[in-house]
Amino acid sequence: MRPTKLLPVLAACAALFHLSACAAPAVPPAPSAPGIVSAHGRLRTAGNRIVGEAGKPVSLAGVSFGWSQWEAARFYNAGTVNWLKQDWHAQIVRAPLGIHAEPGSYLQAPAANLARVTRVIDAAIAADLYVIIDWHDHNAHLHQELAVAFFQDMARRYGKHPHVIYEIFNEPEQASWARDVKPYAEKVIAAIRAIDPDNLIVAGSPHWAQDVDVAAADPIKDANVAYSLHFYAGSHKQGLRAKAVKAMNLGAALFVTEWGTCDASGAGPINEKSVAEWMAFIREHQLSHCTWAVYDKKETAAIVRRSASSKGGWKDTDLSPSGKYVRELIRNWSADPAK
Repeated sequence: MRPTKLLPVLAACAALFHLSACAAPAVPPAPSAPGIVSAHGRLRTAGNRIVGEAGKPVSLAGVSFGWSQWEAARFYNAGTVNWLKQDWHAQIVRAPLGIHAEPGSYLQAPAANLARVTRVIDAAIAADLYVIIDWHDHNAHLHQELAVAFFQDMARRYGKHPHVIYEIFNEPEQASWARDVKPYAEKVIAAIRAIDPDNLIVAGSPHWAQDVDVAAADPIKDANVAYSLHFYAGSHKQGLRAKAVKAMNLGAALFVTEWGTCDASGAGPINEKSVAEWMAFIREHQLSHCTWAVYDKKETAAIVRRSASSKGGWKDTDLSPSGKYVRELIRNWSADPAK
């Protein structure tokens, strides 16, 4: 999601040297029931679909956390992850490492943000959920060295786990696919593959992960790469779905790593008609999706209110209208598109 306020760019601190500063914290007991990863195993692309180890398409439904440095920070813990599994029946969570010019992001506070993200990753693995490790940046091609170092660290820590999916560039803004985004992706993917040859990688495309057709026409040469497709129901409709169909017809596998019920700003009313159209499209094309997001800001896209506990156990009164709405969608989602 695009941040709602921008400040002048601050110089990045020495984040490269903080990657190993935070040991993984202890994680509270995970739910005892086997999860979705035990059922489907490591994900991979097969043509324009994402499949499990049995070779059958898998369609996951889950939740993205908000930016790691802002209103979502207090929710980055095992309690929230376990609650999303137990109560929301989430099959996947997304952990966005916030890369932004404002104070508090990974550029200025690498150790704190890394600790938050690794808490979510560790908890998801313990709960047997899929987890997207998201470099949440609109200008990642300007932070390539940092991104390479971060994903090398993540691949060393987590590459042996089939739960892990790497999302290497959240939402490129006005960058060029050929000049900026694809060369960046090739560098980061090469760094990951030198350590982890197997886990799924999701690449972004220009214009906030909407130019999937442009990426599909000039694809990345890796056997297990999908492309992120982001939509906000109030802003993006049939025109974006047409671009997605074009990309899939060109052979690209798509993953809806972020979507919202409202406008792209995070505000505006819940557009139930548009959400229903998007969910029908996602089911038809056997896609996976994560809704935006776990945070408590006073805007439509936030799924919880400020009364919500930092560690789950939420009552209906702790959920925003959007939170109540998407909870029902996720609870009733089958990972097997044939069902």
